[in-house]
Amino acid sequence: MSPYAPLDSLGAAGAGPLTVGPLVLAAGKSLRFGGGKLLASYRGRPLLSHVLDVVRAACERRLLKGGCAVISADDEDSRALVEKAGLEAVPNDAPGQGLSRSLQLGLAALERRKAGEAYVGAALVFLADQPLVRLDVVEGLVAAWRAGDAGIFRPRYAARRDTPGHPVLLNRSVWQLAHQLDGDHGFASLADHSSVRVVTLDVPGDNPDIDTPADLQALEEPTR
Repeated sequence: MSPYAPLDSLGAAGAGPLTVGPLVLAAGKSLRFGGGKLLASYRGRPLLSHVLDVVRAACERRLLKGGCAVISADDEDSRALVEKAGLEAVPNDAPGQGLSRSLQLGLAALERRKAGEAYVGAALVFLADQPLVRLDVVEGLVAAWRAGDAGIFRPRYAARRDTPGHPVLLNRSVWQLAHQLDGDHGFASLADHSSVRVVTLDVPGDNPDIDTPADLQALEEPTR
């Protein structure tokens, strides 16, 4: 039995309008970076802070509400940043199990929201190593979810037309598929599931991952 109850079986009478909960995945081991990636300085601040700023701004504009960030269980510095941003810090004691473990923990945390809190109808999943993530993309994804009928909503950036990007919005109806994932298989596996309808939004610009120190240096350098 899936740990994630589908939207139409939860009896959310009186819970008010559905909301979208942010879920930041920030528990990676950063092996290619040499460790400590999310606290590395980008434009004078920790890399993670840039993603959290966008999440906080989206919450202030009521695009998102509540939410959490999955961090390594022993990462107290990231915990402090997450809690300062107003998100629940969800510890991952086995980050070596890959992205799927963090996704499962984060969705379970959104599932456990207490009575009286906003009822989460979807999760907007951010990767913590993408400091160029933008508020307008968040707004577009949430608007598409409210107007559409699909399981997954993804942006496709103009700079990477061949690869759907992040953040990824997961309707609650697909959360039940998360427990089937393992290792670093995450969003692509969900999107490839035959029963899941995926909507892709074309957006300008780019939102690259920071995997290595060279990636971060390239992002810091002014465009010529």
